[in-house]
Amino acid sequence: MAKGLGNIMKQAQMMQKKMGQMQQEMEAQQVEATAGGGMVTAVVNGRQKLLSLTIDPQVVDADDVEMLQDLISAAVNEAINKSQAMMQAEMGKLTGGMNIPGLF
Repeated sequence: MAKGLGNIMKQAQMMQKKMGQMQQEMEAQQVEATAGGGMVTAVVNGRQKLLSLTIDPQVVDADDVEMLQDLISAAVNEAINKSQAMMQAEMGKLTGGMNIPGLF
């Protein structure tokens, strides 16, 4: 029984190491999303950190700030969704498709 527990511990350590490597790789990965026909572009990394936000000056209208806010929210949220999907795909590769609660 101790031998089986030892193997489980080794596998857990290997999984932890691979997860650390994957998280570093995800930080370097980038996804982009746009809103308003490309008027607002958000770039997010694989760790869901907003890296850049580009706003076309033509969409800036002092009389319609709400539209600009909506476009920014839409672009950022879509970029985050893409980033999360990318992370889940990578986690699936790492865990072999097993759903392990609490990992991400």
